[in-house]
Amino acid sequence: MPRLLAMPTCIATACLALSACTAPAAPTPASTSPAIASIDRDAELLARGDYLVRISGCNDCHTPAYGERGGDVPRDQWLVGSPVGFSGPWGTTYAANLRIKAAEMDEAGWLDYTAKLHTRPIMPDFALRAMSEDDRRALYRLIRSLGPGGSKAPDYLPPGKTPPAPYLQLVLPPAPPAATAAPVAAG
Repeated sequence: MPRLLAMPTCIATACLALSACTAPAAPTPASTSPAIASIDRDAELLARGDYLVRISGCNDCHTPAYGERGGDVPRDQWLVGSPVGFSGPWGTTYAANLRIKAAEMDEAGWLDYTAKLHTRPIMPDFALRAMSEDDRRALYRLIRSLGPGGSKAPDYLPPGKTPPAPYLQLVLPPAPPAATAAPVAAG
């Protein structure tokens, strides 16, 4: 019989011990201060911008020697434009200094500009236009966080004008011949 009385006491003790081990409740969104939420949001946008610049190829053209150095370029040297021209039937284009470009406008202006951007080759403007507004905002925040740097990229050169070195010559394949209609058999 004493064994039966001891069992409920053990269960009660175990329940009390387990209830003391529960984790404290997470703060509710209402208890987070607006300043902290803003700092968290800014940090999130900067991290997202960093990620997008790395994976979407922005550094490949807009950061000198990024490809040649296997991406091992200090962050403070990112997105300063490039003296390497891309020459083709459209003329010669140069990757702009995005730090100068972003400094010329506020965030709303950047969002509008990038939503409507149409450039000459080889800039994949269609990829930038396809990004969400939040992704374009993240790019802006990251670029602005880098501060001033570099100088203006060389100006566009029209077709037929030979660019100074260094430049990449892009030769496009000939257009495919126009399809001819097969003769219709008389029947």
